[in-house]
Amino acid sequence: MFLQRSAVAVARRAAVAPVAPAVRRSFAASVIRRDAKNVESHATVGQKVKSFEEVRTEQDLLGPGAAPGTVPTDLDQSTGLERLEILGKMQGVDIFDMRPLDASRKGTLDNPIVVKSAGDEQYAGCTGSPADSHIVTWLGMSRERPIERCPECGSVYKMDYVGPEDDGHGHHDHHHGYEEPKTFADFVKPQYW
Repeated sequence: MFLQRSAVAVARRAAVAPVAPAVRRSFAASVIRRDAKNVESHATVGQKVKSFEEVRTEQDLLGPGAAPGTVPTDLDQSTGLERLEILGKMQGVDIFDMRPLDASRKGTLDNPIVVKSAGDEQYAGCTGSPADSHIVTWLGMSRERPIERCPECGSVYKMDYVGPEDDGHGHHDHHHGYEEPKTFADFVKPQYW
């Protein structure tokens, strides 16, 4: 009885098992490929890593890559903004200003909590004053509408644009027919602000 059931199980496994390829790639083929002389290296092994102060152009933000046969580090293979961030951290500079916002006080219209932004829009999460007095409420600010008030606690946040003055596209003078939707704040009398 036991033999009969195990024979059925073996036959069932054999029916659904994938067919093995006739020829598998051997380990020796990998070694031959690694030692091939016609493989071009995209990285210059002896290239010096530039410091944060030496970065001037986008070409300076391309990593040298790793030496052949080694595993690259983040510094070797990072490019662009990631590389700028790593080089800045090595010099002790936090280029993206990742410090948390001031949660020790409640922002008012006269003294709002300032949120710096290098882009046209910025989102900030309010947890209330004192901190963690309500769940996170995400507030969206833009260059056209830089001040936002938290609907939970009433704290006011203001976006301070620190990016380039002109993005080179010239699209800020017209909105392609888009008009921002009205909110309740648009209908409040000015004397109540």
